[in-house]
Amino acid sequence: MSPSAVPVKGSPAKTWTRAFGRACGWLLNHIVHWLALSRINPNVLTFMGLVVNSYAAYLFGKANADNQTRMFFYAGLVIIGSGFFDLVDGEVARATNRVTRFGAFFDSVVDRYSDASQFFGLLVFYARGDRFFYVVLTAFVMISAIMVSYTRARAESLIGSCRVGFMERPERLVLVIIGALFNRMAPVLWIIAVLSTITVIQRMRYTWTRTQDAPPLAKAGQAA
Repeated sequence: MSPSAVPVKGSPAKTWTRAFGRACGWLLNHIVHWLALSRINPNVLTFMGLVVNSYAAYLFGKANADNQTRMFFYAGLVIIGSGFFDLVDGEVARATNRVTRFGAFFDSVVDRYSDASQFFGLLVFYARGDRFFYVVLTAFVMISAIMVSYTRARAESLIGSCRVGFMERPERLVLVIIGALFNRMAPVLWIIAVLSTITVIQRMRYTWTRTQDAPPLAKAGQAA
């Protein structure tokens, strides 16, 4: 048999990750199916995500010099758990044919509160430790995170789509989880602060560029 005729099998790592992905997809589909059968309102699932994130904020705020590593680790695990509700609320809405414009609006609003709650917990932690500089930095990060979302929403009301920039909510969540699990929140805050600011500037510049185009009516008049 020539070498080219020898069947090539996937590596064990790829086979394992593919099987793991299928298993996770199967589990998620069944969870969504059960939740759909329960007729739970998808907005309730969205709100539960906020409740879970608020508990993570409580753990951040309760931390002190003696238990910081442990409390931050627990908070990181709770934030990971809150991702479950982010995964299933939209899926359940689609499975039960309850996708609405208000649901999308409610999800967006609750996400902003969820983000703010995490940073509020960190504000309490740094304030209790008399670390004024990091209180200011955390407050700046909270504002920047909200502005990333606001600039996109405001821009899309004008130009239709504005997805430029890197630091969106999934990236922030991953960084906060890493900072919490490994007790490296200070550098994470710096990263979020810098990249969120860059993202806001990128979106402002992109929107400015797009709004410099002539209005459709003016273009039509010129063509005539």
